[in-house]
Amino acid sequence: MSERVPETDSATAGPAAFDERLSVPVWWYLLAVGLGVLMGAQIHMGYPGLRAWLGYLVMVPLCVGVLWWMGRSRTTVRDGVLISNGRELPLSAAGVTDTVARADKQQAMGPDLDPQAYVLHRAWVGPLVRVQATGRDEPYWVLSTRRPDALRAAIAAQAPHPQQS
Repeated sequence: MSERVPETDSATAGPAAFDERLSVPVWWYLLAVGLGVLMGAQIHMGYPGLRAWLGYLVMVPLCVGVLWWMGRSRTTVRDGVLISNGRELPLSAAGVTDTVARADKQQAMGPDLDPQAYVLHRAWVGPLVRVQATGRDEPYWVLSTRRPDALRAAIAAQAPHPQQS
């Protein structure tokens, strides 16, 4: 797995209960370099001098950059807030969570998906976690994660529990 090490704790932010970056598989970068070389060869087409290398100098970093951009999605649970790609869901508004297995993704992302739901879906990541959002514009959040049990546990641990009387 190519998960990034969680950020260090600072004086203003407490420790992250869950932190995951949904990066693409490392071997995809080899494919991106190969695709960049092929597209650079198409641009090259036998031109001599600087024009021969210009296609390679542009296309290889472009293909690698697209993969890097695709894999920079991050999901964090910290200080009672679920943060996904900059969007925040206070855990006081989080309801029931459930895991959607890889085999059930097509149904969950197709006919069962509410158009108002917030979705962070990455096809190269297997399971999904669905989090009910109470009192918000979106009815629930659907998040791709490699560690669904850890995400659900972090949400449950940081969600405020009603006082028992």
